Amino acid sequence: MSFGVSAKSSKRPAPPLPEPLSPLIDAHTHLDACGAADAADVKAILDRAESVGVAAVVTIADDLDAAQWAVRAADWDPRVYAAVALHPTRANALNDEARATIEALADHPRVVAVGETGMDMYWPGKLDGCADPVQQREGFAWHIDLAKRTGKPLMIHNRDADDEVLDVLRAEGAPDTVIFHCFSSGPQMARACIDAGWYLSLSGTVSFRNAADLREAARLIPREQLLVETDAPFLTPHPYRGAPNEPYCLPYTVRALAELTERPAAELAADSSANARRVYGLGGNGAD
Repeated sequence: MSFGVSAKSSKRPAPPLPEPLSPLIDAHTHLDACGAADAADVKAILDRAESVGVAAVVTIADDLDAAQWAVRAADWDPRVYAAVALHPTRANALNDEARATIEALADHPRVVAVGETGMDMYWPGKLDGCADPVQQREGFAWHIDLAKRTGKPLMIHNRDADDEVLDVLRAEGAPDTVIFHCFSSGPQMARACIDAGWYLSLSGTVSFRNAADLREAARLIPREQLLVETDAPFLTPHPYRGAPNEPYCLPYTVRALAELTERPAAELAADSSANARRVYGLGGNGAD
């Protein structure tokens, strides 16, 4: 999760529906933070997404309440899958009870990844109650082990922590499948991830003109290691930056990436969707 504008706090209107682009899968979103409270809300969000070509989403947990809600949401709608973990900034809440709860949720068949976990060096000292680096490292290591035990992909949050994340992955041994959600680093980190065979998921930040290092890194990602995401309701792509994001906005990001990489948007959509289906074990159309 990227702390920032939320669906409730933004004063800007929601972006208009983009021209449809299919097939797409939103590899990382937060339906609860988008304002969804019940099955009807989830259906409405997924109906909007499907109307522009987004066939499925993976909704992400960053605390225990969100983890339990994400699994319920995945049961409510066949277009929704879930990932469960404690966000790095909340790793100080990873007590025995929390571990038992996440372990039980991770075994649910609609849970397709362990995440988001990782390291965040931006928020310590700025956010009250934020887990310190030692707590984050311990939490990250535990989630790595959980991903290995469940055989599910590890979804990583990395903010200002390239060296720290790589150090933990080396020390613990990376699981078979690793996803760097909302990849925001530069070319050097991208090459390290690519060489390791990990997946890089790009969000609306790739459309930001001031994200020069990320935009350079995006050009390096092989087609077979690319995922796309909204991280909604955060990181709404240009030209709607600061407005509330939602899965239906994913075509804006993919078209921005297409312009950046000089590849057809339809090709990027097809590649990223195929990768998401393979990584998460989804059905051929994004739903079981």
